[in-house]
Amino acid sequence: MTDMRLSISHLSVPLPQGADRGFAVEDLSLSIGKGEILCIVGESGSGKSLTALATMGLLPRNLGAPRGEVMFENKNLLTIDDATRRGITGRSIAMIFQEPTAALNPIFRIGEQVSEAFKVHTSLSQAQIKERVIKLFQEVHLPNPEEIFHSYPHQLSGGQCQRVMIATALALDPAVLIADEPTTALDVTTQAQILKLMLELRERHGTGIIFITHDFGVVAEIADRVAVMQKGRLVEVGTKDEVLNHPREDYTKRLLAAVPTLTPRKERDGLGAPVLIAKNIIKTFSLKGVFGTGRTVKAVDNVDLTIRRGETLGLVGESGSGKSTLAQCVIRLVQPESGDIFIADGNFAGLRGKALREARRKVQIVFQDPYTALDPRQRIGDAIAEGPIVHGLNSKEAMARALDLLEACGLDRASATRFPHEFSGGQRQRICIARALAVEPELLIADESVSALDVSVQAQVLELLARMQERLGFGILFITHDLRVASQICDNIAVMRRGRIVERGDPATLFGAPKHDYTKELLAAVPGKGWQHKPVQDAPTFSKEIP
Repeated sequence: MTDMRLSISHLSVPLPQGADRGFAVEDLSLSIGKGEILCIVGESGSGKSLTALATMGLLPRNLGAPRGEVMFENKNLLTIDDATRRGITGRSIAMIFQEPTAALNPIFRIGEQVSEAFKVHTSLSQAQIKERVIKLFQEVHLPNPEEIFHSYPHQLSGGQCQRVMIATALALDPAVLIADEPTTALDVTTQAQILKLMLELRERHGTGIIFITHDFGVVAEIADRVAVMQKGRLVEVGTKDEVLNHPREDYTKRLLAAVPTLTPRKERDGLGAPVLIAKNIIKTFSLKGVFGTGRTVKAVDNVDLTIRRGETLGLVGESGSGKSTLAQCVIRLVQPESGDIFIADGNFAGLRGKALREARRKVQIVFQDPYTALDPRQRIGDAIAEGPIVHGLNSKEAMARALDLLEACGLDRASATRFPHEFSGGQRQRICIARALAVEPELLIADESVSALDVSVQAQVLELLARMQERLGFGILFITHDLRVASQICDNIAVMRRGRIVERGDPATLFGAPKHDYTKELLAAVPGKGWQHKPVQDAPTFSKEIP
């Protein structure tokens, strides 16, 4: 790792006038060597992603011109012309973006989009390109590569779209790979496969990898060095052992203290009557094949669920196991073929029209993708207040509730006048959580609701959900691929595979003595499971508490 792949010196990215600070990234110096994996961690808004975008020449136009140097092969990437940059990015320096559904073009088939890198940078024939793309899909463990080649982005799950983005970035064996939260949308087994693929890429080609993440388990699994950023500045940098086990700075210690553990949640007494009873839920999708042939997929196969007041039921499993489809069946965004659904003593299954709209106040959902869940033309204060207003609260009280929830979710009350595009991905998810809680539901469905959040905000939001649940008594169906989070927040956990619940139980039983082979496989794939941060006595914590 002596050869330098990329060197960042005194990088500064100015913010527009009126921002909360002068620079998004300020006086940052970092380097990445041949075959080295540098993990960059820090809270949402710390400048991690903007550092990557500055390197790629993709900074938003509303930001000032970057200053400093980003050197690659004796060229300053901040000052080169567009033609030179086109010859470097995609071929020698590639990037995996944080949000795959926003990065993929919805009107082109997947195969066309991945093939573009080969068409621009190589002289391969169409048949050769297709062969290479199919092989890439196999390497990132995408099912049915031929079918996915001819599919559109909306026909794939979030995890599958992320694997497509990873395949695109790996296409030309880049010298430097920038991975911006590449495993956030992936389940633990796929995540383990992708991390292994990253390590193999490093070993085979000496690729220098900048890996931006908020998952300290991933850091423990793959990092050589770790850089910690806060509010645009470099706080601490060192080897993995130095930063994870012997942190010097208070901010690093606070981040590590917020990392969830696999320690099971203690059993709680006093849970109430069932708030959700779902019986014999079945949902089948008919899919048209690539060559005109059809097949059916039983996404939810005769599933029963019961959630009591005040209880959090975790639902875990791989991408495509039917978790989100089951949640959408419960809230009637997807109509199941059969089954009974009772929410808060009311029959939810047979409702139509106005009656269904009124009943939906009792159940709210926080979706996995915050980018598509918010109306880009609506100010976020109005978005949060809209639900209470629809259900009868006057606009003044609704806005006051919206402001309180914004603050509770770690955002400034003044941000109510801003639009969704002015927030990071993690901040948008906090807004979605605030919007769901605004109508004080009796059942909250959280579909990967904290997967996009950094560990400090994740800890705050989980604490918020716990306190609001204790106060209001609503039940939570908590869908997640993060078993650490599930063990921390869930009273019971159901493991879902291929549309069926294969095992369920309290976290202590499920993690301590799993019975099903699939559950054992999930637990074995948890990144960094052998690492556990040792809490320091009187260590500092994040001072902002959730009311």
